[in-house]
Amino acid sequence: MLKLCGFAISNYYNKVKLALLEKGVTFEEELVWPDRSEALLQNSPLGKIPYILTERGPLFESQVIMEYIESAYPQQPLLPADPYEAGRVRELIIFMELHLELVAREIYAQAFFGGSVSDETRERVQKLLKRNAKAFGKIAKFGPFIAGDSFTMADCAALAHLPLIGMATKLVYGEDVLADYPVRDYAKMLSERATVQKVNADRKANQALREAMNAGKA
Repeated sequence: MLKLCGFAISNYYNKVKLALLEKGVTFEEELVWPDRSEALLQNSPLGKIPYILTERGPLFESQVIMEYIESAYPQQPLLPADPYEAGRVRELIIFMELHLELVAREIYAQAFFGGSVSDETRERVQKLLKRNAKAFGKIAKFGPFIAGDSFTMADCAALAHLPLIGMATKLVYGEDVLADYPVRDYAKMLSERATVQKVNADRKANQALREAMNAGKA
């Protein structure tokens, strides 16, 4: 049986988990913290979360995992059959992850973990995010799904990343860089899906577990 390894606080873990649930794939979960342990590095050489264990071995990098799942389990497809439309879905995912989430990640330490970043970093990230958010508005559909009228793997990525980016920028800059787009209504719409409710509930439980563990170390 396919095994998803990582922890449910991770947005990239939840991106993959939502895809598995939407496709109705039978899978198990294994809790793995990003501790760079020998066991983790054997399956994910950079210590990245998530990774999956298949009958032929491990795979890491969330988008690689998504593509594998789509090919290995063709039921309930999360990519359009049309090659161009499938390309547009992949384009959205790469844009969100490379030009929004990866950029915003530089301020997560200050937004979520009690750390701080330099003024130079804050200014650079804000400038990039504002520019990239404007470009994002030209390709995101919200019609009602991120790529159009059907739920796709782009929605798995969007739900995992967009609210987090909005929250981080609101906390650090006092303004949501994605405020011009209906991200809140979009996330609310998706929250009515049973699959999303499970992902959210498991994320909250994993967050509580992590906080309890940290408190025990204090």
